[in-house]
Order: sequence, then C-alpha cells, then structure tokens
Amino acid sequence: MKAFAELFERLDRTTKTSAKLAALREYFASADPADAAWAVAVLSGRRVKRLVPARKLAEWACDQAGIPGWLFEECYEAVGDLAETVSLLLPPPVRENELPLHGWIERRLLPLKGLDEARQRAALAQAWSELGGAERFLWNKLLTGSFRVGVSQRLVVRAVAESAGLDPAVAAHRLMGNWSPSAGFFERLIAPESDDADAGRPYPFFLAHQLDDSPDQKLGERADWLAEWKWDGIRAQLIRRRGETFVWSRGEELMTERFPELLVDATRLPDGTVLDGEILAWKDSVLPFAVLQRRIGRKTLGRKILADAPVVFLAFDLLEAGGGDLRAEPLRERRRRLETLMAAQRPGSALRLAEPLPAPDWAALAEARRGSRELGVEGLMLKRLDSAYGVGRETGPWWKWKIEPYTIDCVLIYAQQGHGRRAGLYTDYTFGVWKDGELTPFAKAYSGLSDEEIRQVDRFVRRNTLERFGPVRAVEPELVFELAFENIQRSTRHKSGVAVRFPRMNRWRKDKKPQDADTLDDVLAMIPPGP
Repeated sequence: MKAFAELFERLDRTTKTSAKLAALREYFASADPADAAWAVAVLSGRRVKRLVPARKLAEWACDQAGIPGWLFEECYEAVGDLAETVSLLLPPPVRENELPLHGWIERRLLPLKGLDEARQRAALAQAWSELGGAERFLWNKLLTGSFRVGVSQRLVVRAVAESAGLDPAVAAHRLMGNWSPSAGFFERLIAPESDDADAGRPYPFFLAHQLDDSPDQKLGERADWLAEWKWDGIRAQLIRRRGETFVWSRGEELMTERFPELLVDATRLPDGTVLDGEILAWKDSVLPFAVLQRRIGRKTLGRKILADAPVVFLAFDLLEAGGGDLRAEPLRERRRRLETLMAAQRPGSALRLAEPLPAPDWAALAEARRGSRELGVEGLMLKRLDSAYGVGRETGPWWKWKIEPYTIDCVLIYAQQGHGRRAGLYTDYTFGVWKDGELTPFAKAYSGLSDEEIRQVDRFVRRNTLERFGPVRAVEPELVFELAFENIQRSTRHKSGVAVRFPRMNRWRKDKKPQDADTLDDVLAMIPPGP
C-alpha cells in the first residue's frame, strides 16, 4: 500500500504528462504483479463497487473521531470530498500494517460485502487505526468507489507497455474486455507473447477529434477522405468468433443479450469476424436516441419494447476477417472487404452497411451537413482513406464534423460543490428557464467555464445563498449563461418536461439580465418532430 500511496502522491503533485508517465513506469517496473494488476484496474477506472453506504461511513467516522454529526457536515461542506473529510477527522493510527495494495483490497476491502453492519464497522475501525496519511485517504477512496487521479487510461496503458517493452497497442488490446486483477493476469499482460484464449475480447476503439475549421482549409483534397453520417446511437463492436457472438460498447460493457435481433443475423457472419459500427433504433429510418434509451436500462426485453424500439447494427469498419487482424490495413481496403461481406447479408438483415456520402467536393459535403438535424444525425465523420485503425483518439486520421449545438439562455438557480480537483468550489450548477413568470429547472451542467470564472461563480454562490438543501444551495437568480447541448427530447422524468444530451456552459452572458433568459416554450419549440 505504501508504494501505491507514493505513486498517487507523485501523480497528484504534477500536471506534466512526462512526469506522470515516469512515475507510472517506475511503479509498474518494480511492483509486485498482484499489486500492479490492481493498480492498473483502479487507475484505468475499474472501480471497486461501494460496499459501505456513505451515510454509515460518515456516522462511524464521527464516532471514532469523537465529533458530532453537525461538525462532520460542516467539515464535509468545506472539504467537498467524503473520503478526504474522513481521513482528516480521524485520530492518528495507533499501529502499522505492512499489507500490500492487493492485500488491502482482497483481504480487507472485498470481504466487507459478506459482513453484517456490526462487523463492517469493526473492520473499518481496525483499518483506520492502521492507516494514516495518503494510505488512509486511498483506502477511503476505494471504500467509497470514487477513486480518481489525474491520469488517463491511455497513459496507464503506455506506462505498462514501456515498462515491459511492449507495443502500447498490444497492451491496450490485452486490457480490453472482461478481466480480473491478479498476479497471473498482470504477468500475461506484460508477456512478450500472449496465448489469448478469450474469444470475446474486443479491440480498442479508434476515436475521432472534433473538427472546428472548414475541411477544405485543414484536410486537403476531398478525394483522400471517406465521408459518412455521424449517427447518434451506441458505438459498438460486434464479434463472431468460435461459434459465439459478442457485442461490446465503447465503454467496454458487454451488451450481447440486450440486442437479440442482432444475434440472429450475426450467426451468418464468417467465423473470425469483428465489425465496428453503431447500434441504432431503426424503423425504415433512424429513430431518436430516446427510443434506444428505452431499451438500455431494461433487464428484460418484452415483445412490446422489441417492437417499439427495433435496432440495427450499422457497420462502418471491418477490424478482423477470417481471424486475421486488419487494423493495420488502410481504410480503403478494410471498406472494400466490408462492402463485400455486407453484400452477402440477407434482405432485411439487422446488420447493415454505413453507406459513404457521394458528395464530390467539400462544398457539397457542407451542404449535406446542413441537413443533418432533419435526418436525425449529428453531422459528418471524415476518415482518411489511407488510415490504419488506431487506438484511442489520434489527431489527424479521423474527424467528426458536427453540426452546431442547440443553445439556450438560462439562469443559475442551484449550485453544489464539485469533487476531486474542484472539491471546495461550487462547480455543479442547475439552470432554469421561465415558465408562467417563474424559473423552472431545465438542465444541469458543470463544464465549460474557465478556472477564473468558476472562482467568480463560487464567490457569488457563497454571498447570494437563499436556502440550503443538504449540499445544494439555492441562489439569487441573477447570473445568465448560454447552455449548449447536442439533442433534446420530451421527458416525463424532468419537471420541465424535456431532457437534453451533453449540456455544458457555452459562455457566461454578462450582457444579459435574468429576465432576458429564454422560456420553456422556446425550449419546447426546439424538439424535432418524431415518435
């Protein structure tokens, strides 16, 4: 645990990527394989599920620290992070424990799941008495299931690869899919050669950068690029290997059983096939993402939902054929083979080809892009025809040329403190629009402002609080912001009757007064017609 705590402190002290990479590389080169496996898991976002309710954690910490609950709440509001608040309030440790990271997780943390409340409390009291400083903080972070540190998954993969002398693309692929942290897993991860028996393992997804300039100024000749619609669905890989079918989301969630209509047609694919594409709700044409969402959260799929929200898999890349990895092949060759494969699908198949746009020049593409919203798409994807299929987000080969977002002027009405780097600052905001002379909550957002703007809003919130509802403050309705969002739909779950996707603060409208903000009718008028 000490070595991992030292690594955490090194990562937390710097914003330089080179320094973080060096710290990670040194750790993985010397760590016990079982510790290294758990470090990879927690650093890359595979959090341990919270095993103790936050309310109980706070209550037991108060008892051990000998303080009343109101004082804990005041401290929590000032600190903004539960794990850190507990760490700071507890008395110093009375004994030392030399358990390594994997020992703390496997012997002390995970067994909490099978304990009753009294034994959980005793186990935590013992752990807190043995840990101090960064080690106690990390233990609390693991307890709360909210472990975060300023490193990307890609940086973790790169550090593992460099410490083992591997190609980062190889390490990234081995880390895809389902795996459990163990010494054996880490040894297989860094082995020079891998005998991979996991038939369902997906490839790392290749991602695009946002194109903000005109493509004719940035991308060169139109003939060098493939143009496709940017669909609003679930990015996924469909895998057919060893007589089995697997469907993986970009977030590495196995979704095979959620889309039974895809499985029927996937059985007709040649063995050793991996398709990259988009899952869409589809009836003659694409349906709004809201229709697809009706299926995402359901554990069981009845006949009605299957009939109301049928799906297709729109394939736009072929990553594997006949068991051979095609990612190093240029896109034009992968597309040629994909088109041949998809032409053999039966009429009405749920597996379909994403057709390229035939527009002959950039001007024609720009004209097509202007009609994106009417077609239910987000804009265009532009991909170099000579590009290999990479790992993660690389600048240059793939671009997303999205349409301008929806925007609306809203009033800040509620604020809550952030977490991690933003702990102690009010950074999570709720915005309202006018309805019948009152402000109705419309959307929440926490990104888009500069650090200086965040500090200004934080000062405003503290000086202009009207009421408190736990950690949430209602504030004077004075500040106006322009919110941008990607999509809008009706919703019975929200007081405003609408829900938006990816809301963020586009700019602080200091030139506007609260009464100049938009109305709910303005918002409702943005909803496109549809089911």
